[in-house]
Amino acid sequence: MKDFLSRTIREVQQGIEQSESSCTQLVQQYLNRIDEQKHLNAYLEVFGQEALARAAELDTKHADKKPKGKLFGTVIAIKDNICYAHHKVSAGSKILDGFTSVFSATVVDRLLAEDAIIIGRTNCDEFAMGSSNENSAYGKVLNAQDNTRVPGGSSGGSAVAVQANLCHASLGSDTGGSIRQPASFCGIVGLKPTYGRVSRYGLVAYASSFDQIGPFTHHVEDAALLMEVISGKDAQDATSSSQMVEEYASKLSFSGKAKIAVFGSTLQSEGLNAEVKSAMENLLIDLKNEGHIVEEMDFDYLQYLIATYYVLTTAEASSNLARFDGVHAGYRAKNAQEMDAVYKRSRTEGFGKEVKNRIMLGTFVLSAGYYDAYYSRAQKVRRILTDKINYILSSYDFILMPTSPTVAFRFGEKTENPVEMYLADIYTVLANLTGIPAISLPLAADAQGLPIGVQVLSGKFQEAKLLAFSNYLMHIGRPKQL
Repeated sequence: MKDFLSRTIREVQQGIEQSESSCTQLVQQYLNRIDEQKHLNAYLEVFGQEALARAAELDTKHADKKPKGKLFGTVIAIKDNICYAHHKVSAGSKILDGFTSVFSATVVDRLLAEDAIIIGRTNCDEFAMGSSNENSAYGKVLNAQDNTRVPGGSSGGSAVAVQANLCHASLGSDTGGSIRQPASFCGIVGLKPTYGRVSRYGLVAYASSFDQIGPFTHHVEDAALLMEVISGKDAQDATSSSQMVEEYASKLSFSGKAKIAVFGSTLQSEGLNAEVKSAMENLLIDLKNEGHIVEEMDFDYLQYLIATYYVLTTAEASSNLARFDGVHAGYRAKNAQEMDAVYKRSRTEGFGKEVKNRIMLGTFVLSAGYYDAYYSRAQKVRRILTDKINYILSSYDFILMPTSPTVAFRFGEKTENPVEMYLADIYTVLANLTGIPAISLPLAADAQGLPIGVQVLSGKFQEAKLLAFSNYLMHIGRPKQL
């Protein structure tokens, strides 16, 4: 039996057609690898028997020559903040300990409708709040390339599951970089779609006007195929767009010359690692040599991105997380008799430190006397940023910048300085603030072989063009060690 673990979905399906493998064999291979790599802590729960039963059903479907879905035989993991009916979901938090979802997220229904196999739920920073996966109530996830380093957050488990070949592909959520930054640290592809492109129904909310579900894959063509399946209007999500979903996987050929904007301030940023900067500069030289137009421009708003992002997201988190109170579901403090005590003790004991920090910050910026000073001003800055980016992308095809200012850092390196940790998101939050799509591509590595991700951003609902150019970049630029 051939090893199809890191092949494209198309190659896997061809292998099944040619009887070189089967869905059951693929699932068993993944289950064996998951067992061997338990120390990575990528999965909170593995649906082993269920996945094997699903695989057997699909093998029967193949034997009976029945029509197959786009994701036939694709083994997928989902982040632990995406609901799956009759399965636990905890968002990496003690506050949801023991909670079982009574419905499935729209993305889950769409995956299953196209014959995917869901193999488990992956570890993540609590309520998707973190950039290192050190904030999970169920322990940290280890970077498979170097176990002393973080995998990135908050979707670290989903990223490592793909990185270590513990599934074919996975879904994560991205509020300010939680797909792209882990993809960069783990050397894989991670895509945050346009806001509204993918339904958020069934996603445990962090910040509702920022959150988007997206894929982790080894290959751009697999990300394109997953996007075809999970995208589109959903009556359950009023923010989902009715704009037509293109056949992304069949439009991956990029022709012509791109016009690319580069913000000088992103390459001159004080916290930018020298090797990351060099990787970006080398890529820009290569693109110019290929005949593409690369123009550097001023972008005076970089210094405002982090502050604006954290004011707005913590405000939304303060509201969204109010429902987790020890009364309706999940964790409840023992021996708390009075209603006030149930609320206070359940939330104090159930939420982790980082989540409590953000809830309190969000409550503060929404409070009387501070709303206008912080929240209202941050909304105005968000509008300015959106208008500026839309204006730039009306003249340019893409914006290029690093995904992260550094490669994967070591555990504990930034935990004592939350500001330093928040600054790790400096290049990723722009896409969430403005609602545009962005992808991280593993196009380089540092002297130690640690992955360096390059981020490509495009206009709203231009995923087809973004994916085609990304596919082109993967073929001309991967891998490059400095």
